[in-house]
Amino acid sequence: MDFDQKLQKAIDRGLRRGEDEALAEAARGLSEEEYRSLHSRYRLQMCEHIEACVRRLLHHFPGFEFETIYGERGWGAACKRDDVRMLGRGRRTNLYSRLELTVRPYSSLHVLELNAKGTVHNRELLARQHYQPLNAVDPTAFLELIDAWVLDFAELYSSKT
Repeated sequence: MDFDQKLQKAIDRGLRRGEDEALAEAARGLSEEEYRSLHSRYRLQMCEHIEACVRRLLHHFPGFEFETIYGERGWGAACKRDDVRMLGRGRRTNLYSRLELTVRPYSSLHVLELNAKGTVHNRELLARQHYQPLNAVDPTAFLELIDAWVLDFAELYSSKT
């Protein structure tokens, strides 16, 4: 058997495997309403944890303002701070810092998506995104990511102050 025949057999096996996986997915697939319900349940769980983590961050960095996020950008929480640094001779500069964690709204892609953006002293130093199909979500992994991203921001912010 030459290489072209082996290649064609590999392609055929891959196509059969893809069809088998698609059939299995359809068999265990959820209805659109079930996906929406699942997304809402996960979103609520993640948002509660996001708010708790961001609020705890505020205890360690006074001066940050808490903000609840909801709407078409997603659901979650943010904290921000605007500082002024005097440069001498009457000159000054503004230093903006912000952490935002959101769960994106439901979409037809049937995924749970978590986003984080962190800006420290006018520089975006943290931009993270994680998603999983709704029928394969591991909530513990998402909660651990939220913790890790808040800790990353705290470390970045404290290293710049």
